[in-house]
Amino acid sequence: MPFVLPTDIGARPVTVVGAGTLGRRIALMFATRGHVRIYDPAWQAAQDAVTYVTRHVGKTASHVGSDTPGEATAVTELGEAVADAWLVVEAVPERLELKRQIFADLDKTAPADAILASNSSSYPTSQFIDGVADPERVVNMHFYMPPQQTAVDLMSSGKTDRDVLNLLLRELPHYGVYPFEAHRESTGFIFNRIWAAIKRESLAVVAEGVSTPQDVDRMWQINTGLTSGPFRKMDKVGLDVVLDIENHYADENPALPTGPRELLRRYVDAGHLGVKTGRGFYDDYGAQG
Repeated sequence: MPFVLPTDIGARPVTVVGAGTLGRRIALMFATRGHVRIYDPAWQAAQDAVTYVTRHVGKTASHVGSDTPGEATAVTELGEAVADAWLVVEAVPERLELKRQIFADLDKTAPADAILASNSSSYPTSQFIDGVADPERVVNMHFYMPPQQTAVDLMSSGKTDRDVLNLLLRELPHYGVYPFEAHRESTGFIFNRIWAAIKRESLAVVAEGVSTPQDVDRMWQINTGLTSGPFRKMDKVGLDVVLDIENHYADENPALPTGPRELLRRYVDAGHLGVKTGRGFYDDYGAQG
């Protein structure tokens, strides 16, 4: 039986599964025009996410041109969270088995016409829809860091109904986010792939002894007009996370140079992970508080 697109979108909620840093920011964007339910089994995490949305939704709604911002509610029971939702966005940690279980559960509990989207930054949905009876409604919908970074990658699982992609391409801009379709399955989607190449080459320049992190960043600032260079940005993300991402790319493409990963490994093994440990490529984070 073919998947039937959701109707009455304006009158139905969006559900965000996961109340972490990105989950609450995704919820904020959808709350600019309607009701959002934030599901997390930890009540305090869900409530903290609602507090975040409530604090910022007025200003964000004004920025995206909405005169009638909605609200967010915290829910700790999955069935209640997805009831009548037209869109469910998964934003749980990047663990494949967890995502596989979440999507199997969502497929059973969400309305039959609800679109099931994953915010996964590393895994295509094709890798975790084994337990989904209606894979036509599953799609990658990868956010960056709204409300500051509002581009969104859309990517089919290979089984996603074309009408699902078309609907999201049409509807998402109403919430102040801008979708771009990856036209074939791609690890890293669109922008993240380009950014990974910039990070990798920056690391290679330092690993080969050609330059230093500080000089690369300063040249980047001068030549692009941006306020932060690749190494400062990697410190903010966490060098352990950057290494995990590089390892993921290398698993798929063993021909990638090893120098960037070896450089990262030295910092990670020394416990210098960036801002979260007070030291990474830079050691001035303690002074910044």
